[in-house]
Amino acid sequence: MIKKWFKNTLYPSLDWIQVELTSYCNASCIYCPRHIYKDAWINRNLSLNDFERLKPAFKKTHLVYLQGWGEPFLNTELFTMVNIAKEAGCKVGTTTNGMLLNEENIYRIVESNIDILAFSLAGVNKGNDEIRQGTKFDKILEAVKNLQKIKKKLGKKLPAINIAYILLRSRLDDIELLPDVLKDLDITQVVVSTLDFVPCKELIKETIIPSNFEEYEKIRSRLDKVKFIFEKSRTAFHYLFHRPEERNLECTENIQRALFVSAEGKVSPCVFLNLPVSPQSVCLYRNNERQYHHITFGDINEIPISEIWRDKIYRVFRETFLENKLPEICKECPKLFVT
Repeated sequence: MIKKWFKNTLYPSLDWIQVELTSYCNASCIYCPRHIYKDAWINRNLSLNDFERLKPAFKKTHLVYLQGWGEPFLNTELFTMVNIAKEAGCKVGTTTNGMLLNEENIYRIVESNIDILAFSLAGVNKGNDEIRQGTKFDKILEAVKNLQKIKKKLGKKLPAINIAYILLRSRLDDIELLPDVLKDLDITQVVVSTLDFVPCKELIKETIIPSNFEEYEKIRSRLDKVKFIFEKSRTAFHYLFHRPEERNLECTENIQRALFVSAEGKVSPCVFLNLPVSPQSVCLYRNNERQYHHITFGDINEIPISEIWRDKIYRVFRETFLENKLPEICKECPKLFVT
């Protein structure tokens, strides 16, 4: 009993671990770093052996989220990985563009008892298809309908179906159309985010960063109206939105109780600090052009994730957020400028 207790204390108790199953993707979204940095992008799949190295940590984790910079259903081991995480006793979720959800995959999804399946959108109808190139809005809705139908047929309540919606300035009006196009689909939750990682100058115009409180309140009012409509139909609605000139020290990526593991096996505080690109790539934070630098704290192929988490350098990084001494790359990150 003492030995078992001691072993459990070696692993961090986390709210979630985000695991990137692949950096391959069958879509080419205009705002995605994979699209912008295609010449520098490194495609890879997480191996089953690497995933199994995470099992001890899963037993101390509330949620394992299988998603990074690629399309998870392109990793042929996805359902095996779902089973491994579920057997560890945690909740499991993933986000998809929906293009690979044929009838066979939908049955496997429902039978796997995965807890959450989110569908990515960036507009409605043709607006979404123009931005998320390679995806089809109508096909996504059809996949949601088929998923609900098969859940009912098999007598299953899972997975909960969510929408991961990215709000771009050019498609700002689409958000008000969303409740109508999603009605009767039994969506559990809609989560709206803005363009946090701006990979090129041309996309600055798509960010929604209010310059003053008047603009902020105007956009927030529109989002709150949409929220009211969704919540009348018992669909949860959450949004993360830039608040002018107010920085929070509490990062929305929850770096004190969460981490990200890339398809390469590298551990970092969040997905934004661990893009599968060569170091020559450039990123932009809040209009400031900067050279992109990875921040990783260890490789699960070399060091157990518990040791990576407890490592002094990683611990000091997390403590900077408690002491208001943020590392340079995080100081202007949009994840600190939200409601």
